[in-house]
Amino acid sequence: MTTYDPTGDKPGRADNSDAVRQFTVGRDDEGVRLDRWFKRHLPKVGFAMVSRWARTGQLRVDGKRAEVDTRLSAGQILRVPPGGEAKPGLGGDTPRRELTEAEIELADSMVLTQDRSAIVLNKPPGLATQGGSGQKEHVDGLLDAYVEKGPRPRLVHRLDKDTSGVLLIARTPGSAAFFSKRFSGRTARKIYWALVVGVPDIHEGLIELPLAKQPGTGGEKMHVDEKEGQTARTRYRVIDRAGNRAAWVELHPLTGRTHQLRVHMAAIGHPIVGDGKYGGQEAFLTGSISRKMHLHARRLIIEHPDGVPLDVTAPLPEHFANSLDSLGFVESEGEMPDDAPVDFSKEERKKAAKQHAKEYRKERRGERRKRTDSPTGQVRSGKPTAKAGTKAVGKLGGKPIGKPAKPGAKTFAKPGAKPAGKPSRPAAGKPAGARKPSGPPKGAPRGAPRGRG
Repeated sequence: MTTYDPTGDKPGRADNSDAVRQFTVGRDDEGVRLDRWFKRHLPKVGFAMVSRWARTGQLRVDGKRAEVDTRLSAGQILRVPPGGEAKPGLGGDTPRRELTEAEIELADSMVLTQDRSAIVLNKPPGLATQGGSGQKEHVDGLLDAYVEKGPRPRLVHRLDKDTSGVLLIARTPGSAAFFSKRFSGRTARKIYWALVVGVPDIHEGLIELPLAKQPGTGGEKMHVDEKEGQTARTRYRVIDRAGNRAAWVELHPLTGRTHQLRVHMAAIGHPIVGDGKYGGQEAFLTGSISRKMHLHARRLIIEHPDGVPLDVTAPLPEHFANSLDSLGFVESEGEMPDDAPVDFSKEERKKAAKQHAKEYRKERRGERRKRTDSPTGQVRSGKPTAKAGTKAVGKLGGKPIGKPAKPGAKTFAKPGAKPAGKPSRPAAGKPAGARKPSGPPKGAPRGAPRGRG
């Protein structure tokens, strides 16, 4: 906390006289540049004024002249000259809006946990994270309910309006910078739950489809764009399925593009239930399943300034829990072990793929494996094709369901490839151009890819 204490006044308080002011640099401002400190705590003092004070020697840190790029340390005394239209205060000069009792009650009901660095909320569906066109109620507008002593809490990431779940709020400027760095550096681990229409043929994999703003939508909608899009990667796994009607999936966004999870699932032919924006009418299920979007930020694991990881799980909203029950899913079956890795190495992915193929072969032993060739969400050469109109395909971390290769097999045969193993010679008396058999030759190892003549 940064304090103002020239004569023993309360922290963060100062009179409006023309006296020289002194501030004690707090822990949250450790390592911050001097000009950034002014932006945080004396926002009405512009950069030009700060530079002028520095050039003329009026800014002092522990009695020594300071430059605008001087890095501050906790406990140092900062001397600030009078004037500059500055009004010292930790929260800046923006007046805090008086919240209604209903707003305060809503804000309190969302809190999952809090400490001196963070407040973690369970955002309900339908409540926007930030204000915008036509948005009167939003989380950012409720943050004044969490102000006690010190600065106003700050958003460090966002959830879509209709997405529920874990939302992290930073209490101080220092913790905001700390958490923002973890989100931008992609070390924060985010786990989402979703209900999707249909069942992905590949039960566990990685979707890599670049995304860009869709022209003509005013930036309100995203689409897959291989040429101009930004890299977007999502890992997913199917937790359970309700026949072929719907699947309960776990999603791990490895990048943070706008609407990434929604666009990716729609692109492989399995839109999130209730997401009419990207799935159209196909995104809605009949019967007792709610028409609200079924996308929930279930869990967040992120490094904390105190050194102990912050690990928070958000309960499901009522409509999502009811839909799970209606489809016969058991919520406890979706929980992930605490020690599961954030990102698998290449060797770990290979090992997991082999184990998955081995287990699935036991279930399907004796059944004939057929190659599928459907235009949407199906398997071809070991990869799921994107929805019609897109060219990109997802890269997988596992083998396709229904066509696993034997352990050690590296690739699936492409159309026109020769069958595995040594080809047999044509039978005597047959012309040289006779058609080759479609299946693997006699003696080829079981599970070898089939070729096409």
